[in-house]
Amino acid sequence: MLISCALGMHAQDSVKVSAADLQSLIERIERLEQKSDNPNKLGYTDGVTGASRQIPKDTIQPDTTRVKQKYQRGKFRIGGYGEVTAKHCFYSNNYLRYGKNPEKYANDHYGEFDLPHVVIYLGYDFGKGWSVGTEIEFEHGGTESAIEIEEEEGGEYEGEIERGGEVALEQFWLQKEFNRYAILRAGMQVIPVGGLNAHHEPTEYFGVYRNEGEFTIIPSTWHEVALTLMGSTESGWHYQAMFLPGLDSDRFNRKNWVKPGAGSPYEFKLANVFAGAARVDYTGVQGLRLSLSGYCGNSFRNTLSKTNAELDESAYKDVKGTVSIGAFDFAYKDYGLVLRGSFMYGHLSDAAAITQYNISMRKGSVSSKQWVASDALAAGMEVGYDFFSLAKITNHQSPITNQKFYIFARYDYYDSMFRYDNKPTDMYAWCGRHRAAVGINYFPIPQIGVKAEFSYGILKQGTRADGTRGKIYNDEPQLAIGIVYAGFYEL
Repeated sequence: MLISCALGMHAQDSVKVSAADLQSLIERIERLEQKSDNPNKLGYTDGVTGASRQIPKDTIQPDTTRVKQKYQRGKFRIGGYGEVTAKHCFYSNNYLRYGKNPEKYANDHYGEFDLPHVVIYLGYDFGKGWSVGTEIEFEHGGTESAIEIEEEEGGEYEGEIERGGEVALEQFWLQKEFNRYAILRAGMQVIPVGGLNAHHEPTEYFGVYRNEGEFTIIPSTWHEVALTLMGSTESGWHYQAMFLPGLDSDRFNRKNWVKPGAGSPYEFKLANVFAGAARVDYTGVQGLRLSLSGYCGNSFRNTLSKTNAELDESAYKDVKGTVSIGAFDFAYKDYGLVLRGSFMYGHLSDAAAITQYNISMRKGSVSSKQWVASDALAAGMEVGYDFFSLAKITNHQSPITNQKFYIFARYDYYDSMFRYDNKPTDMYAWCGRHRAAVGINYFPIPQIGVKAEFSYGILKQGTRADGTRGKIYNDEPQLAIGIVYAGFYEL
């Protein structure tokens, strides 16, 4: 339109339009198109995970008519993320390393090459506010199995598992957008409780692997079939409110607290009890995101081991197993500095009764038959500085001005057995630990990162056999490297 007007003026009034003027008009049009092509800049929630993304204050515009018109046209979306990692652990991976004689494994070590997560996302906007999203995840390279004829065993047919891993439909949802303030979504989707679930792409954290605290005590990435109402405002507020089935207390354990209770080992998700989850983000300040999230729901009766009638007539008739989780996380990114942090605390009611019930389940059940804590916590913080940003500060033009090179440090503390039946405990002291890490992140382009990290895990002190308190288990140093990617595009 601007070019047409300029040419028209030239024809009627003999106004000269130079090549520089024409180029300036083209660049202005491109900037306008970039703003309208990305609805997230105007406060929309992320169409991939449902989590709100950081929104610079100066990009929020009051008039979104043009954006909505473009956003409602049919569009195909494709993307994904993944990691290629390698690590060497200067400690043992023997299952007895936390047993009665941990010193036996003090000088052991091992290494791993892995594909922790490879995710493919496909989505489509049908128009008039209707859209669909799907996400397929391959964990640890997926699975491989085959039938082979064993020549050394008389030509018998034998099933072989050639690769361990998981393949999961992590997301499948249908969505109706009424306006920016009200978006309704139904289907399998991410439960954005905590900073890690809401921002789990590998370009959103510095470590080679996801931070251990939240990853250990709650599901990650946590996905359930749910009904969600979400939206955002021009001033930088974003909300999500979710209704979903409760967790399954049958599968809770000491190492991972309630994490194994998500999803289902059956062909369907048990929904004898229900839960709610919510998240609120504020991004109204340049470079800053502040977030609160939580979850609450019963878990005990999500079981196939006994009917509701049988439980009502047993000693467990009043057991609910209410899981309550509260979390705060934040991120600041500006002037080459990145600072992220999170704190999460969780409580499980009737933990002693659930422990007793799970231990009594019959052999072959889905329960791990382990003690379950009444309280668990995780806290962590990381800080990094992009040293390539110094070239921008000095206005020095060089190839590195469009790249990033972070040096970072991170600290975590978590304990999946912080309290048992509301009492402090050092039972299973190996379930709690401090972890410190330092490393680098190099991004030649925004979608690709190369990472290296050295971490040191110090397990929580406990009571020794002689009654004294102190260090019981071996420290856990580790060196890791990785190559990661994350990108999402519209066609």
